[in-house]
Amino acid sequence: MRVAMIGTGYVGLVSGACFADFGHVVTCIDKDARKIDALNNGGIPIYEPGLQQLVAKNVEEDRLFFTTDPTDAIRNADAVFIAVGTPTRRGDGHADLSYVHAAAEEIAGLLDGFTVVVTKSTVPVGTGDEVDAIIRRTNPDADFAVVSNPEFLREGAAINDFKRPDRVVVGTDHEEAVKVMRELYRPLYLNETPIIVTQRRTSELIKYAANAFLAAKITFINEIADLCESVGANVQEVSRGIGLDNRIGGKFLHAGPGYGGSCFPKDTLALSRIGHEAGVDLKIVNSVIDVNAARKKRMADKVIDFLGGDVSGKTIALLGLAFKPNTDDMRDAPSIDIVTKLQESGATIRAYDPASMAEAGHIMKDVLFCDGPYHAIENSDAVVIVTEWDQFRALDLDRVKKLLREPNVVDLRNIYEPADMDDRGFKYTSVGRAY
Repeated sequence: MRVAMIGTGYVGLVSGACFADFGHVVTCIDKDARKIDALNNGGIPIYEPGLQQLVAKNVEEDRLFFTTDPTDAIRNADAVFIAVGTPTRRGDGHADLSYVHAAAEEIAGLLDGFTVVVTKSTVPVGTGDEVDAIIRRTNPDADFAVVSNPEFLREGAAINDFKRPDRVVVGTDHEEAVKVMRELYRPLYLNETPIIVTQRRTSELIKYAANAFLAAKITFINEIADLCESVGANVQEVSRGIGLDNRIGGKFLHAGPGYGGSCFPKDTLALSRIGHEAGVDLKIVNSVIDVNAARKKRMADKVIDFLGGDVSGKTIALLGLAFKPNTDDMRDAPSIDIVTKLQESGATIRAYDPASMAEAGHIMKDVLFCDGPYHAIENSDAVVIVTEWDQFRALDLDRVKKLLREPNVVDLRNIYEPADMDDRGFKYTSVGRAY
């Protein structure tokens, strides 16, 4: 089949490359000429393991193309995906749909024959209705169907998530559109992937509900971690004890400094806004938002308290800046709040992250970005592990101890064992593990 993908951001680029790898002919479209030029020359604008190789393979095999001109791609397409950004308007949680609406208007004037128009972007309930109305108003003779097909890609594992998903959600009551969507995802039949066909508004809400529930699991275990520290329990053992219950499951029960990234903060705020506009007070979702925001700030206090309540004049090494490993995404990363509070308290920050330092440099000021973990640790008064990159899991601890001015380690991801760190002579603290 022939696919046009509007937008070459994270979702659009990953989805386009994976559809091409399924055997479809995909044209990715973006108004940013520099981004398109870079993609046509082998550059990848985001950090995602395996994506560069996947793009290069499908470009070489003439299944994946990049352009700024949507005309031919949309006219010839069986399906046109809208995969543009829907950023949150800072402060009110309202999703900015201007890019979605603009894409719908552009698509409308280029449709030729029956075409499925798919909203892949995460959008509020009812957005599909708006896209449908825009196309009908712009081109009353168009033959099309608007489908909701939310993405469930985890940064750092997006290719696997696309090719081996837990489910594919298709929101439409148009029979021909369902046939097109099933054909697009036909390679997943071998994996017996469930394809859920539902109403468009239900599909749109599934995405928000899924992310809000996962955010709630993270926030719940973080609150239990605080309780563990107060009563002398171990949050990792609590997580395992409850996670083995099939009704609960062990995923997203890892205590840490709070969630960040491009999805959970934006989508929980947007869901809260949707509830408010519908007259429904989503108290659990609202609490998750508030508790997580407070937690990220409190992690800096944890560092300060551990160092005696005063970090003025101290140098602190941060290992990891991105909100999670295997990505360069700094959006709402806990490290931002931690660095801000530590600097306001008089500390000097040295930092290292394998992928996100360029992006962090646009956000964090007066931070010394280092060449590696040991460079960051050298002559620091403490090291704080913020993101659990694999390379931080097996540090040469003898070398770390020699490089530090004082053997202080704050492990916000619980990747080391307290007893081992104590045996090695470190002053060590972690999250939710009293000892």
